[in-house]
Amino acid sequence: MSALLTDRPESVLVRRPGPAELDPARAHRRRRTVELSLALAVPLALVLLWQLAAARGWIDDRVYPAPSTIAADGWDRAVAGELWPDVRATLGRVLSGYAIGTAAGYALGLLMGSLPLVRAALEPLLDALYVVPKLALLPVFLNMFGLGEGPQVALVAATVFFFVWISTMSAVLAVPAGHRDAGRVFGASPWQMFRHVLLPASLPEVLVGARIAAGVAVLVIVASEQIAATDGLGHLIFDSRALFENDVMFTGIVCVALLGVVFSELVRLLGRLLTPWSPRDSGRTRT
Repeated sequence: MSALLTDRPESVLVRRPGPAELDPARAHRRRRTVELSLALAVPLALVLLWQLAAARGWIDDRVYPAPSTIAADGWDRAVAGELWPDVRATLGRVLSGYAIGTAAGYALGLLMGSLPLVRAALEPLLDALYVVPKLALLPVFLNMFGLGEGPQVALVAATVFFFVWISTMSAVLAVPAGHRDAGRVFGASPWQMFRHVLLPASLPEVLVGARIAAGVAVLVIVASEQIAATDGLGHLIFDSRALFENDVMFTGIVCVALLGVVFSELVRLLGRLLTPWSPRDSGRTRT
């Protein structure tokens, strides 16, 4: 029996390297080209379909103006200087509220993530406030700050605060115990523990939360400007809808979309610059 086993020919499995293994750089470039092509092709196809539907009368172009009409209106308003005051108003409110909310959320998140007693004292209260729709706080801010920029900025700050606070506290709590033990073994002071252990380990996740908050901040300010503002992109969108100027309404919507994308990408870029040691938060497949 043993002789039969030894005389049986052995099978060898041979696996040839694929293109990604033979030339990783070329495969990565090809993959990035395909991803970029898909990212551009899908929106472009939808815009062309919309244009065709408006031209053929499949949809009512008085309610849903063709993309060419929207682009022409946006260009005319930009050249005439009618669009930029609303863009500046919305952008100023978003940036101011985002800066305040990010700073407060990050500071409190670090404090609650590092000190269990502070977390036990404040977490139930903040959890209760977190589930309150932020637009429901707008009347409170109107009572506090009156009409003007104050309520708008406060609403954005409150919205951003909770996203950054939750991501920061969770990131600090998720720092592996081994990292903390290593710091204690080397005699790190509380500041050194924060500077060399907690901050580098938690910052990538914090920046992910900050990027999400950037997009939400734009959404909130648009809704707020409809209710309690006399300028801004949100006011432009809803005011033009009330006047049946649908081409102007869609121009405002496109501006909001572009503002949200640019702002979110700037936060992503900042995250890459601040955390070169972390994996890229790109949301895309990495080669």
